[in-house]
Amino acid sequence: MRVKKLREEITRYRYAYHVLDKSLISDAALDSLKKELFDLEQKFPDLVTADSPTQRVGGAPLAAFKKVRHEQAMISLNDAFSEDDMRAWMTRLEHYLGHPLTLTPHALKPLFYGELKIDGLAIELVYERGAFVQGSTRGDGVVGEDVTQNLKTVDAIPLTLLRSEEVAKNLRALHLQPRAYDLAPRRLVLRGEVFLTKKEFEATNRAQEKKGLKTYANPRNVAAGSIRQLDPRITAARRLDSYEYDIVTDIGQKYHEEEHALLKAFGFKTNPHNKLLADLDEVFVFRNYWEKHREKLEYEIDGVVVVVNDNKTYDDAGVIGKAPRAAIAYKFAAREATTVVTDIKVQVGRTGVLTPVAVMRPVAVGGVTITHATLHNADEITRLGLKIGDTVVVSRAGDVIPQITKVLTELRTGKEKKFHMPKKCPVCGEKVSRQIVSGGGPALSRVEGAATVCVNRHCPAKNLRAIGHLVNAFEIYQIGPKIIERFKDEGLISDASDILNLKKEDIASLERFGEKSAENIVRSIEEHKTISLAKFIYALGIPHVGEETAIDLAEHFSTLEGLMRASFEEIDRIPNIGEAVAKSISDYFADAHNRDYAQRLLASGVRITHGAPKKTSGPLAGKKVVVTGTLESLSRDEAKDAVRKAGGDWVSSVSKNTDYVVVGSEPGSKAEQAKKLGVKTIGEKEFLRLLR
Repeated sequence: MRVKKLREEITRYRYAYHVLDKSLISDAALDSLKKELFDLEQKFPDLVTADSPTQRVGGAPLAAFKKVRHEQAMISLNDAFSEDDMRAWMTRLEHYLGHPLTLTPHALKPLFYGELKIDGLAIELVYERGAFVQGSTRGDGVVGEDVTQNLKTVDAIPLTLLRSEEVAKNLRALHLQPRAYDLAPRRLVLRGEVFLTKKEFEATNRAQEKKGLKTYANPRNVAAGSIRQLDPRITAARRLDSYEYDIVTDIGQKYHEEEHALLKAFGFKTNPHNKLLADLDEVFVFRNYWEKHREKLEYEIDGVVVVVNDNKTYDDAGVIGKAPRAAIAYKFAAREATTVVTDIKVQVGRTGVLTPVAVMRPVAVGGVTITHATLHNADEITRLGLKIGDTVVVSRAGDVIPQITKVLTELRTGKEKKFHMPKKCPVCGEKVSRQIVSGGGPALSRVEGAATVCVNRHCPAKNLRAIGHLVNAFEIYQIGPKIIERFKDEGLISDASDILNLKKEDIASLERFGEKSAENIVRSIEEHKTISLAKFIYALGIPHVGEETAIDLAEHFSTLEGLMRASFEEIDRIPNIGEAVAKSISDYFADAHNRDYAQRLLASGVRITHGAPKKTSGPLAGKKVVVTGTLESLSRDEAKDAVRKAGGDWVSSVSKNTDYVVVGSEPGSKAEQAKKLGVKTIGEKEFLRLLR
């Protein structure tokens, strides 16, 4: 049943993508479904059918264009997602050939040729007597669409080949002997990729917006749609680009590397980043380098293509299904993937909020294996339409936080179960209530809606997480979650303040805790009892009060006593603190239990320091800064400190009041949000210049 469902949905998604130029789900999510189907068919070969998506290339050609039959099938590539996948591919290839690749007739040459896998549209070009006579799309791999007139508008595609003497001169410059090749073939068939650069993609979308039209989802869709325009003038306006990478006609080439050199010599544009790779180790380095540096490219790539360099070996390996055995697409770690939600469990946070968490089949997303994703609250589950047993698309927000973005309802079998939030706290059994939250606070849901909250002040789950929050705020890293739980179970602590009163003898008496470990823990506690006012305020765990808000409060009130006595109105007047946050702070200190908790912390020997006031001068004075993605020269904490030292405010979310959004490699949704709000985005180099 799963195989049948996967085939049906992959076929539907692929038809929309290849024929209609519509992306119903992301490429990464579709790749994930295809990989699951491929693996199932590898495991159960009897389930392979001729109409399986793994046995075909693309969709049918559009009826509006003349059909073109390819001289040789334009086959697609199978995908690999890990080093183990690549080793398995090489093992299968060598098993089929009957010998190791190192023992091929041309063993002195590097084994592989690596190419950047551009996210564009595959094309075939035909030249007769040096003139461009036909260009076509892949179509279904056997029959494509005649888009000659449109391809003639792409400047990167020459209308005529260079003269043979020029080609010979170019080959000699590339250290190849011209006499080894036919430099004036009567008919030359080659293949490449048409694509749109990031810059042109943005320009195209700006033009769409000015006309009040819908913007495009990605550059690949624009490239495909442009090539399929019946009016070549529209295609010409899109400023497409093209790289060529394969020669179908035999003109004397023995290695794939020669084909790239010949293409360049004939006058075609080839990718300068493609290179020879001696073995799999070099393949891994090549792929990993470009995964890290792809943002620096002018175009989108989603992996690298690895081709066996020796053409005879490539031909001997043949084809399996509709993919060559001797070439493979080694994809980057998916930013999205598909998996199945096997259960939904409920966690109780330190403020009592019940958070549903999806338990999923393990899936790799962005290089990390994910098994859980927060669902925030009941309203988010309703919005997604999620049921236990559903197949879902999962991503990592900002490449950090796993989240479910889409439910693939078409893959349901009828056995899925609806989830209901519990009416009682799953930890203490006391009643729960629903409270409207506005989002944004670290303790509450980050999604607008109603939170389900345990109202029992002494709920063990709330207490345990409050202890962990204090330990992290005080930076007592010797004490982890398991140790906290053990201390709680043994009765050594009942709330967070007890952590600060632990004695070496209490800890050493526990099983698996010796004198040395007990001494290290107590020493760490004592060393971290001196804390800034801002960190102490943050450590209290006041709902909606994060690190930045705690800094604002410490700067304004200077003392804990001043903050505890402050009225709602006084707190509400502080810049950067809204009404909801002000009420949360005021309500917190109005509770005698919370005031007593703060005093017990102080009585445990905590010493509050009053550091230098928040800097109000500097290159970023008064500026609100958001960082998304990974910076090469600074860690997140270092970037945060740098912003503060420059007089700026470090903020975690993008709003119209944000001054700069610093975009690192593999940024999250904040970069897109900045564009929508018209907030200025800058790269790492410009950010570093601003800090000077």
